[in-house]
Amino acid sequence: MTDKEFREEYKPLQVPAHFDKDASIEEQTLYALGQLGAATADEVAGKLMDMHNDEAGKDLIGGVHMILTEWHTKGLIAATDEEGALRYSLQKITEANDGHVDPDLLAPGLD
Repeated sequence: MTDKEFREEYKPLQVPAHFDKDASIEEQTLYALGQLGAATADEVAGKLMDMHNDEAGKDLIGGVHMILTEWHTKGLIAATDEEGALRYSLQKITEANDGHVDPDLLAPGLD
């Protein structure tokens, strides 16, 4: 994989400003997750079903599950395990680092 291919494959996600029924399933999924903040794949699919007035089929639900799993595997979105279901969110860091740095252990010239 070239650097260009890597940057394209792992580029940060950008939430669309508005919902578009004709947009790709990826854009629709990202929009719904952005609206929900944090949600399971079923909740995201449910939100999309509502936006489609329940006209979308099972392909939508399967697509949402696949997309969210792929994004999580690539590290593009965060997920926490809640009672056996992953709750996805766009927030990468959810709690502050509680560690500390020992300046004596830093490499020379980096201080």
